[in-house]
Amino acid sequence: MSDTETAAARPIRTFHPRRGRMSTRHADAHEALWPSLGLTVTDGDRTPLDLAGLFGRDVPVVLEIGFGMGDATAAMAAADPGRGYLGVEVHTPGIGNLLALAGELELDNVRVAHGDAMQLVYRISPGALDAVHVFFPDPWPKARHHKRRLIQPSNVALLRERLRPGGVLHCATDWPEYAEAMAETLDADPGLRRLPADPHGQPETKFERRGAAAGRPITDLRYERH
Repeated sequence: MSDTETAAARPIRTFHPRRGRMSTRHADAHEALWPSLGLTVTDGDRTPLDLAGLFGRDVPVVLEIGFGMGDATAAMAAADPGRGYLGVEVHTPGIGNLLALAGELELDNVRVAHGDAMQLVYRISPGALDAVHVFFPDPWPKARHHKRRLIQPSNVALLRERLRPGGVLHCATDWPEYAEAMAETLDADPGLRRLPADPHGQPETKFERRGAAAGRPITDLRYERH
């Protein structure tokens, strides 16, 4: 087995596996909408993903990694109908909630993936994405777990390659130490250029509300592929 095959078979997880019980609303939305809006991510699958086929039309696509309960993703998709939003999450109630919101708001530009985001990224063609959002990823605060952080050089290089020239990698965190490490990693990538922060670039998330209530500042990092 090659190094690449070994990595595909035993990927380093950048998230805590999360399980939760779906409400009736979430379960009903999952049953009704998963066949048309859902995508299961399988470890080691490198089949090229047809984004135009996934959305039913050729649109610029935003990859949303770790969308939580999906409220911000649904709000962005509703305000931005000209782009497709592909959200990937492991928390099943969040998946059910985003599907429910997509149905209630009649959003035809949302697709929902369940599984490891970086495994999904391997299936996306270089230059295929208009933007990548990484909002409030797990900070993995213990030093021995830092290898599991999503924002690290190898992952950033992979995400950047999936962006079109001029595409934007947008990250946010409320952990100061992780913010410093994220900025250092992103600044060091030779294919990215830092952009000014855009305070109106996304709807407020529950993490921002909690952070503000607790006095934790939000670090917003935006980079353009050049």
